[in-house]
Amino acid sequence: MSKAVIITAALAGAGTLKSQNPNVPYTPKEFAEEASKAAKAGASMVHVHARTDEGLPTHDIGRIRDTYNAIKDKTPELIVNLSSAVGPFKTAEQRIKPIIEIKPEMASLNTNSMNFAAVNRKTGEILVDYLFDNTFEMLQNFGKTMEEHGVKPEIEVYDMGGLDNVLLVAKQGFFSEPMNFNFVWGVAGGQAFRPISFVALVGALPPRANFTSCGVGQEEFPAIMQSCIMGGHMRVGLEDNIRTPSGELAKGNWELVEWAVKIADALGRNVATPEEARKIMGIRTR
Repeated sequence: MSKAVIITAALAGAGTLKSQNPNVPYTPKEFAEEASKAAKAGASMVHVHARTDEGLPTHDIGRIRDTYNAIKDKTPELIVNLSSAVGPFKTAEQRIKPIIEIKPEMASLNTNSMNFAAVNRKTGEILVDYLFDNTFEMLQNFGKTMEEHGVKPEIEVYDMGGLDNVLLVAKQGFFSEPMNFNFVWGVAGGQAFRPISFVALVGALPPRANFTSCGVGQEEFPAIMQSCIMGGHMRVGLEDNIRTPSGELAKGNWELVEWAVKIADALGRNVATPEEARKIMGIRTR
């Protein structure tokens, strides 16, 4: 168990809008400001889905590069984790090409095809619905491509089946150690947060693996707290959740990072610096 806990800020995602929380970044400048504030609050890594000025998710490499560069120019010490999901209805080539060309230190690697929806939690009404396509071939090819380009995969696990998919493909030997997993809770189409399921996932991890956790909406805080208790790491941010534990709109990603720092302090764990995070996750020096 690492004494230091890595805090990641997922700055915007592909679907959270300013109409839901006006602090969601769209422009490269806004992303850079949010990243800088999150870093000052205690984040050592930011997870990024680039957006257009209108807030639409984009696979445009120029826009993704501008967003990435704006963050690195303002806060060069931060680890920038780019999404390989990009947004709904993108092709495999559109999803992996920015990773190949920009070569961030880390990128997300999704593990199974699944329903992925926006649902009214009170009524169960389906608002947006699509199939999130992540075939075995994509899992293999994306993983190999990331490793070949010096990009450390952050392996996104939405249920035990996704973890089993990775363990099967990993027999080919192309994943470098340590492997880094992120348990995702509360997506409509994935698993709801349950402590017993969390324990099962940790128990099924390969040796020397790291794990972090994030949760959608108010599942964010119990998920990151259990992760911290069990020796893992924490992800918060406006991609996953737009409110503080009191129910008020978060003033920015930085405020959610501050809550993660409070949890770490209460549990006696130090907050990792970006350099400590690189060592823990096995990110290659460039």
